[in-house]
Amino acid sequence: MTKRPLYQQTVDAIYQQLQTSDQGLSAASAQERLARDGKNVLAQQKKTTLLQRFMGQFKDLMIIVLLVAAAIAGLTGELVDAVIILLVVILNAIFGVFQEAKAEEAINALKDMAAPNATVRRDGSVLTVKSDELVVGDSVLLEAGDVVPADLRLVEVAGLKVEEAALTGESIPVEKTSDVLTGDHLGLGDRTNLAFMASNVTYGRATGVVVATGMATEVGRIAGMLEAADETTTPLQANLVQLGKALTVLILVIAAVVFGLGLWRGTANVIDMLLTAISLAVAAIPEGLPAIVTITLALGTQRMAKRHALVRKLPAVETLGSTDIIASDKTGTLTQNKMTVEQVYQNGQLVSAAENPLRDDDPLARIMLLSNDTQQLADGLAGDPTETALVQYQLDRQFPVAQTLSDLPRVAEIPFDSERKLMTTVHPLGDGQFMVAVKGAPDELLKRVTRVDLAGDVTPLTAAQRTAILATNHDLATQAIRVLAFAYRVVPAVPEPLDSATAEQDLIFAGLVGMIDPERPEVAQAVAEAKGAGIRPIMITGDHRDTAAAIAQRLGIITADQTNAVLTGAELDALDEATFQKNVDQYAVYARVAPEHKVRIVNAWQKRGKVVAMTGDGVNDAPALKAADIGIGMGITGTEVAKGASDMVLADDNFATIVVAVEEGRKVFANIQKAIQYLLSANLGEVLTLFMMTMLGWQILAPVHILWINLVTDTLPAIALGVEPLERNLMNRPPRGRKSNFFSGGVLGGILYQGFLEGALTLGVYWLAITFPVHASASLAHADALTMAFATLGLIQLFHAFNSKSIHGSLFKIGVWRNKFFNWAIVIAFGLLAMTILVPGLNGIFHVTTLTLGQWGIVGLAGLLMVVIVEIVKFFQRRTLPQVNG
Repeated sequence: MTKRPLYQQTVDAIYQQLQTSDQGLSAASAQERLARDGKNVLAQQKKTTLLQRFMGQFKDLMIIVLLVAAAIAGLTGELVDAVIILLVVILNAIFGVFQEAKAEEAINALKDMAAPNATVRRDGSVLTVKSDELVVGDSVLLEAGDVVPADLRLVEVAGLKVEEAALTGESIPVEKTSDVLTGDHLGLGDRTNLAFMASNVTYGRATGVVVATGMATEVGRIAGMLEAADETTTPLQANLVQLGKALTVLILVIAAVVFGLGLWRGTANVIDMLLTAISLAVAAIPEGLPAIVTITLALGTQRMAKRHALVRKLPAVETLGSTDIIASDKTGTLTQNKMTVEQVYQNGQLVSAAENPLRDDDPLARIMLLSNDTQQLADGLAGDPTETALVQYQLDRQFPVAQTLSDLPRVAEIPFDSERKLMTTVHPLGDGQFMVAVKGAPDELLKRVTRVDLAGDVTPLTAAQRTAILATNHDLATQAIRVLAFAYRVVPAVPEPLDSATAEQDLIFAGLVGMIDPERPEVAQAVAEAKGAGIRPIMITGDHRDTAAAIAQRLGIITADQTNAVLTGAELDALDEATFQKNVDQYAVYARVAPEHKVRIVNAWQKRGKVVAMTGDGVNDAPALKAADIGIGMGITGTEVAKGASDMVLADDNFATIVVAVEEGRKVFANIQKAIQYLLSANLGEVLTLFMMTMLGWQILAPVHILWINLVTDTLPAIALGVEPLERNLMNRPPRGRKSNFFSGGVLGGILYQGFLEGALTLGVYWLAITFPVHASASLAHADALTMAFATLGLIQLFHAFNSKSIHGSLFKIGVWRNKFFNWAIVIAFGLLAMTILVPGLNGIFHVTTLTLGQWGIVGLAGLLMVVIVEIVKFFQRRTLPQVNG
């Protein structure tokens, strides 16, 4: 027989099951259980040593390729290249170690949320113990301000309200009860006779029996999910791995072929051809790529930090650019996590709270302050969020709050309870009479109302007026607005006895006040921008279905007729994995969900091949933040647990900042892609030039030529491409998605045809030089041809850097001179290339000759042809480029 959930069991049954009583455990029994079950703490994540982390960074294939390249460079005497490559590898490893150390914070931060002490009843006496010494069966006493020290089944409750937003996502404190619940498969937020570890008591008091400690608690389950979750591989990391594998095979094959062909044709001896093949291998490896990627990402993080998006893991910058889905928590992320008065119904009219002028002597204005337990502290208001919202509303309107409370002190009260759903206070009016101020649920309060206050004129409440009030309450409730009703009566003395029967009768209706945790004002625009960029925003929240649906409509996530797009946690539980996987794209709002539901939703989209960004601020969001391709935590309201599980933190808790970050991420990927296309097409041009020279039996470029061209063109110009400004239409394109890589979107084709074009132009210049020589001597003609080929290959790559400023866009539309760093990079690179030919003394070192003006003209024309031909190809490519809109 299946064991019944705790919330469906009576207190006596739980006492019997746990072998305890309302007097608590004996000290001996508590000690015995502590020894058996262990301390009430969350398990620490297993730590790896610094050396293990550091060595683990060298398992990456691209890193291995670079280490081999460094060794080859060292063997050929190119010690500078070898040192630079090794420095890049070591810096990457150090950064990787730092990343892993930060990731461990997520689970360990949960420990900081635990209460240090707990009040318990043992051996019939009340005492304070350390919370880590609590055991199952302990009787715990709670009061306002306490942090719940373990999972409890509540036994006695007196107006208890517990704030569980960090655990369940519900913004309003939950009213608790000790009654047995009958529902099946209730979510955490609906288990109102349970109190969960790390939640906060905001009102009332209670006694509960400990039913779970440590890792067995709901917070412990979340810690377990965090520890079990695998780190996701970002698209950037996956693409670099693919690139490394492809380059490794390609480089080895090309080097072997060139070496073999050279020996077969007798172009050079074994040693010279071996050096040429090794130089070619070094030239073919884009050793500057990891540095360029790291620099581009780092500069991206700096720009994002200025716009309030703090990146904890560098690859996350690029991942944002490939995002298909933004799954956002509601409370504190899409909304302000602050109850706010929005609507006021008074004198038979419903008006916006901002437009409703409340007079100083208005009964509604007074009751909002009088029947209210909010405390005004030096650092703000403290108390129940709905009550603080009422006071804050008055303060914002410069209402004399302090004066009103001073003039009308509370002399008696009937506290709120969950059965009658009312709160009543009594205040002297100064003329010998007393005002009874009542607030509560509209349907309950109206049962006790007989009259209505219409702008100071008190008249009997008619049936039509009662119907209008209830209809207004219903309409506001369907908009997820929480409604409180307010009433009063004037009596000659404090009612005796002071109870509901004597005080809460024959009341005068003063008005309704509608409150909501409002959406952030900038979020609707951000949602629209995300949709415009082809990104689908979805809401995942622990709040109620109606509340979630209403906020989603207000934000534009769903429309009013998309009722089927809302799914609750209970409905999700009823779906098997295959059905949910098939229909996941039908749902845009998930309400009343548990932490495991959020992970399931993220995983479902990932299995559909989508890149998922998850935002959140609570403990309940942490597993999903870690499971997502990019987790985005909230910097202000977010728990340390959520921040620790995130790849990026929003310093301003502004959902709109995510769209800014997506834009930056797309720019980063586009710029890395530009650098890769530039580097690989240039390297392919070098490889093809050497290959064809070997095949044709021509004198081939020397290793010093290839290495110098690589040094000049693979550094500053390539890095400068990484800081190109955002292209104007980038946010109009659909997301790249998970299946895309650096070679997607025509980049592979670009690398191939541009590489072939570079090689063909270089070989063409060589052919022209030996076919139409300036010098009669064959040796001088060949020396000139080799010099012109060297200059052409280098200059073409510098011209090609301009082509690479956009994968598809025209150079003349994106702006030739927009990037000042790029402009200087080209000037410096050209100077380094030209000085090997123009500066006396360097000719011998580089085996080149001095060229005539006409020969330089041919070299320059070849460079210009590179731009013209690529521009023509791009013109036709743009005709097939997909756009989201426009």
